[in-house]
Amino acid sequence: MKLVDLKVHEFMTVLGSDEPAPGGGSAAALSATMGISLVKMVSELTKGKKKYAEFETLTDEIMSEAIRLQDELLESIDKDTEAFNEVSAVFSMPKETDADKAARREAMQTALQGAAKSPFNMMVLMVAALKVTEKGVGKSNANAASDLGVAALNLKAGLQGAWLNVLINLSSIKDEAFVKTYREKGEALLEEGCQIADRVYVEILKQV
Repeated sequence: MKLVDLKVHEFMTVLGSDEPAPGGGSAAALSATMGISLVKMVSELTKGKKKYAEFETLTDEIMSEAIRLQDELLESIDKDTEAFNEVSAVFSMPKETDADKAARREAMQTALQGAAKSPFNMMVLMVAALKVTEKGVGKSNANAASDLGVAALNLKAGLQGAWLNVLINLSSIKDEAFVKTYREKGEALLEEGCQIADRVYVEILKQV
């Protein structure tokens, strides 16, 4: 069964158990999914309201993007655990001969790269979600302004959490070009996303 199909209590139980996965990566994806879901909620509460009629087209755009990102971030919850399981599977590979050991090392490096790419891909989605969130600031239902702020906070937490998961996997990857590329791109995404989240939070504080 997929993690996303579990009830909240069931998910939290397995997350808090001694099982190595799901872990921080899936938790980061869940946090971000809650964030973009709140953005969708705010757009639902804005759509069709006469007071916000001038923003109807924008509201539709935000809603459409939020639905897409919600689906992709939901998928990321399981994808991250699957990537971790690929790393774990390497430990069961034989290591009796030199050939075994070489194959094991190669498989581990491939799995680690996949485990780094998974949270990096989340970061791309999270920054996109933060951009969508910012679009609604001051142009959506004022009664739900705090929800938009919480959305930004959840997305920021998810972004920073995903970055930690990128870093911990990069630390064991020997391909220097790979590490350099993902570190630089990840740092750029982190900076961009955190700046957006902070802007949204400051603006929302003025409204509540």
